[in-house]
Amino acid sequence: MRRLNLVDIGISRMSTFVVGQELTPTTFIINRAKLVDYANASGDQNPIHQNEEFARSVGLENVIAHGMYTMGLAGQYVSAIAGNSSRVKELSARFTKPVVVPADTDVELFVSATVTEVNSDSARLEITATCNGVKVLGMAKALISL
Repeated sequence: MRRLNLVDIGISRMSTFVVGQELTPTTFIINRAKLVDYANASGDQNPIHQNEEFARSVGLENVIAHGMYTMGLAGQYVSAIAGNSSRVKELSARFTKPVVVPADTDVELFVSATVTEVNSDSARLEITATCNGVKVLGMAKALISL
């Protein structure tokens, strides 16, 4: 998996934050090839992430993205906002809905954030992650160093 830089996702490190500020959103593309790459890198070879027949047999609509892959993309977004990953002090979320990834389809994960608190040395963010208009991460929050 390739590490994104600020230019890749169209955002720049913020030098000042204001409570209520909506930060520049970005869209990540997820497809079956990326799920295979993530499975190989993470060691998570659960067939619900690669085998459509198996995913359907356990009641899923189709193959779904790994929850940690989805969270990792949100983490990349926060790292880019912060300037680098060492400035991300906390990142948490609940998995609320799966990201369904049909064959031969690019699925868009839309990630944005709003500043909820600013201190002299840190900022708290509320993160929104949606796919096809459905919220896929709940209670998603981050704390970054300034």
